[in-house]
Amino acid sequence: METAKGMTNMALAHEIMVNQSFKVKPAELPEGSLQHRFKEIMHKAFWDCLEDQLKEDPPTYSHAIKLLAEIKETLLSFLLPGHGRLRSRIEEVLDLPLIQQQAENGALDISQLSQFIVGMMGSLCAPCRDEDIKKLKEISDIVPLLKQIFSLLDLMKVDMANFAVSSIRPHLMQQSVEYERSKFQQFLEKQPNALDYTEKWLEDTVRCLREAGADGSSAASSDPPSLLPLNVHNHAYLRLLRWDHLSDPFPETVLMDQNRFQEMQQEAERLVLLSSVLLVVYTTTGEAISGLPGLMETLKHTVNVMLADMHAPSFSAHEAFATIGEKLCVELSQCLSQHGYSPFSPDRKSILRGQISAIVQPDNPVHKLMDSRIQSYLLVSLESSQNKTPPHLPGGLAPVSKELKELADRFSRLVNYNKVVFSPFYQNQIRSI
Repeated sequence: METAKGMTNMALAHEIMVNQSFKVKPAELPEGSLQHRFKEIMHKAFWDCLEDQLKEDPPTYSHAIKLLAEIKETLLSFLLPGHGRLRSRIEEVLDLPLIQQQAENGALDISQLSQFIVGMMGSLCAPCRDEDIKKLKEISDIVPLLKQIFSLLDLMKVDMANFAVSSIRPHLMQQSVEYERSKFQQFLEKQPNALDYTEKWLEDTVRCLREAGADGSSAASSDPPSLLPLNVHNHAYLRLLRWDHLSDPFPETVLMDQNRFQEMQQEAERLVLLSSVLLVVYTTTGEAISGLPGLMETLKHTVNVMLADMHAPSFSAHEAFATIGEKLCVELSQCLSQHGYSPFSPDRKSILRGQISAIVQPDNPVHKLMDSRIQSYLLVSLESSQNKTPPHLPGGLAPVSKELKELADRFSRLVNYNKVVFSPFYQNQIRSI
C-alpha cells in the first residue's frame, strides 16, 4: 500500500509536469449505469428522510446537525493560514455543541445558519461560482437549499484542488526530476523485476538495429555506428510510435505516458496516409494544379474529414479511401474547369481512384515511402533537439509540415523529459545489453 501510494503521487506529479492543461475534474458516474442509479436512489432516500425529520412536530435535527458538521469541516478546509478571522467566525457560528443544545431546546434556526453558510461560501469561492452563489440565495426551502449547498461545495473542492495544482507547478518544475526518480527507485527496491519490460524493449531495439545493419557477413567484428548508446535509445523511443498496445506490455519507464505515445502514434499514422494521398494527387495530376491557390487546403480538409475516425473500431479503410478517391476526383474536376484547364478524363479519374485506394495497403510503395520519411524526420528531431537545430523536411511532406513539426515538438519534449528522469536506469541497462 505504501509503494502504491508513492507511485500514485509520482504519476500525479508527472501529469502536472507534462500536461500544462491538467485539471482535476468532478467524478461523474456514467449516465444510466448501475452505480449512477444506486447513487440517485440513496441520495433521494437521504434527502427525503431529512425533509420528514424537519416536518415533525417538534422537528428532529439529528440528520441536519450531521450535515452542518460536514459543511463546517469543508469550509475550514478551504481556509489558508492567513484566514484567522474567517476561521474564528466559522467556529463561532457553527459551534456544534451550541447547535445541539439549541436543537434540544427547540431554539435552532436552520435557515439563519444556512444563510451564514451561503455568505461564507460566497467569500471563499472562485469568481466563476458567483452566479451559483446568487442562485443559492434565491432558494427559500431548507432541504433544497442544503442539497444545493453540498453540490456547490463539491465544485468548490475541485476549484481548490486546481488552485493547489497551479500553485505547486512552479515548485514542482524545480524538483520534479529528482522527485520522480526517487519515487521510482523506491518502487524498484520493493519490486526488483520492475524493469523487465524496459529491458526487453531496449534489447529488441538493439536486435532490430543489428539486423538492419547486417551486411550478410557471418559475423561483424564490431557493432555498427547505429549501436552507439544514444542512437539505440532514440530508436527505442521511435519504436513506441509503432507499438502494439493490445498485445505487448508497455515499458515501465514510459508507462505513465502510454496514452500520450499512443495519441502521437495515431497522429503519425494519419499524417502518413494524408501525405500519401496528396503526393499521389499532385504526381498524377501534374503541373495543371500546382500552385493553384487554396486547392491544397481544400484537398487536405476533405481527406482529414474522412480520416477523422480512422482509429475507431467501426472504421473501414477500404470504404473510406474509395470515398476519398471519388470526392477528390470531383473537386479536381471542378478546380480544373474553373481555371480553364481541360477536365479530368474518365481514364485519369479511374487511375487516380485506383492509386488512392491502393494507399491503404501498408506495403504500397507510396505508403512505405511517406512512412519512412516521417519516421526519419521524427528520429532526426530527437537527435537535433539537444542543439536546437530544426531538422530538414523530407520531400513530399510540405503539405503536412505544420502538423508534423507540432508532432515532432511534442514527441521530443516528452522523450527528453523521460530521458532526464530515468537516465541512471537506462545507462545501466544499455551498458549491460
